[in-house]
Amino acid sequence: MAVKIYTTPTCSHCTTAKQYLRERGIRFTEYNVARDERRADEMYKKSRQMGVPVIDVNGRILVGFSKADLERALKR
Repeated sequence: MAVKIYTTPTCSHCTTAKQYLRERGIRFTEYNVARDERRADEMYKKSRQMGVPVIDVNGRILVGFSKADLERALKR
């Protein structure tokens, strides 16, 4: 399973999403879009959103943090 999360350092929903993934033992790659313009562009192309977090679970794009949506994406 490939999980990527696009974040910024001041985003509380990003922190919650990362904590949720860690508690479940799910490995993920984090990209700080505040510091990495290339990853910010990548995030925008995937989601058409500038808000964070954007979570990519095997190509399924989730904007924001919803425990229910993330659980469904992780089960696929």
